Amino acid sequence: MPYLAPRILSRLPVRLLLAVGLVGTCASAVELNMWPLWVAHHDEQTGEVTAAQALGPLWQERREANGAVTQVWRPIFLRQVNGDRTTSHLFYPFFSWQHDADSSAFTFFQLLNRSRTTAADDSAVERFDLWPFYFSRQTNDPATSYRALLPVAGTIRHRFGKDELTWVAFPLYFRVEQAGKRTHHTPWPLVRRIEGNGHHGFELWPLAGSRGRAGDYREQFALWPLLYRQEKNMSAPVPDRRLGVLPLYTRETGPGYRSENFLWPFFGYTDRTEPRRYHETRYLWPLLVQGHGTEHQVNRWAPFYSHSVNQGYDKTWLMWPLLRQAHWQEGDINHQRSQLLWFLYWSSEQRSLAHPAAAPAYKKHLWPLLSVWDNGAGRRQWQTLSPLEVFFPTNDTVRQLYTPLFALFRYDQRAPGEMRWSFLWSAVSHRRTPTEREFHLGPLFSTSTNPVGSRVTLGAGLLSWRRAAAGQPWKFSLFDFRRSSVKNGTPTVSP
Repeated sequence: MPYLAPRILSRLPVRLLLAVGLVGTCASAVELNMWPLWVAHHDEQTGEVTAAQALGPLWQERREANGAVTQVWRPIFLRQVNGDRTTSHLFYPFFSWQHDADSSAFTFFQLLNRSRTTAADDSAVERFDLWPFYFSRQTNDPATSYRALLPVAGTIRHRFGKDELTWVAFPLYFRVEQAGKRTHHTPWPLVRRIEGNGHHGFELWPLAGSRGRAGDYREQFALWPLLYRQEKNMSAPVPDRRLGVLPLYTRETGPGYRSENFLWPFFGYTDRTEPRRYHETRYLWPLLVQGHGTEHQVNRWAPFYSHSVNQGYDKTWLMWPLLRQAHWQEGDINHQRSQLLWFLYWSSEQRSLAHPAAAPAYKKHLWPLLSVWDNGAGRRQWQTLSPLEVFFPTNDTVRQLYTPLFALFRYDQRAPGEMRWSFLWSAVSHRRTPTEREFHLGPLFSTSTNPVGSRVTLGAGLLSWRRAAAGQPWKFSLFDFRRSSVKNGTPTVSP
């Protein structure tokens, strides 16, 4: 299903709306139904094919108004062309590749990855990864190029959140460098030596270790994770300190903050005065928790009842995980979400606070029977069966490749008075607009009414009856495979 209709743009911010629905065919298009071999939808104005399917849901092609084309062989292959960018998937999520004028990329299940960018200024970059064994990056600058083979030897630069990773005969030697701090593992993860940029330390994990930097931090542990002591922001008037003797006792202190646990993690409390006041008491954590503060409250008697408010996010659980409800605000949008057993029933609704009289946008799932989507501006869809949408709410590839395979019945309303429904992948379909009506029982029986007139066919036109207007006589013909439509406001009959 496409993005929200322009009518809603003046009422709700697009970035917050439930903008994506189900995949559908064009509701406002003349249909040629030769199910199951071929079902095509033609634009009313131009007569061009805008969407077609064959072999039920197995093959489909759609052409959007902006020129984008989607081709699908379900559940094997998906190809999407939008401008100079082409994206393809084979046996998703295993094989995926894309290319445009400046780049190309290929991946196999995110384990084998290859990408290349091209540029006229000699800044081309080529990457190749074979997880977790081989990593490479090739540029025109040796300082930013590398090849690394695990466990033999190699150096990786500016990846995985680190400036540099180096190893030789891993795990015998492994070095991590970040912001001038170097951690040597000989071997990893048992023996560690820390140096560089004022850092120092030595650790024999998990027996004992110490690391730190003068005026910045100091960390010590013994029999990790049972005994530890940490100090951070040591140059501040009140440093942050942590102490743990597990499982007997832990303590954390800082500016306006103190938290203690006894028989960790079951009993404890937290007191905070900065930046916002908050007090929390824990009994048999995480089952019984009571907390109250300026922007955070919690009242938990798990698994029977739990209610919390955290910076405007209001969440309630009843008989966890039976029922969950939450509501919050983003800008001038009010969100409300309800869940029954996580996914058996899932509902998300958005309302405009700036326009309280506007209809809400919502998406609902009754797993695995039904999915319903409404943008609040007259666009509405629902489908049965729908076993995947609740688990992949933002995955457009799953929506394109797999969701239509389960669409025994689908309803698509583009605007009030303009709708189409289909059963068994268009074996039976009905379309209605303010000026047109269509009904198809595959190629066996069809009726249509539009400004051209009315038509009834058997066998997709083997037998056909037409009349120009209501009250006019019907005309019978054989082998009439023409299609009636309206082009540029003028009634036409096309072969």
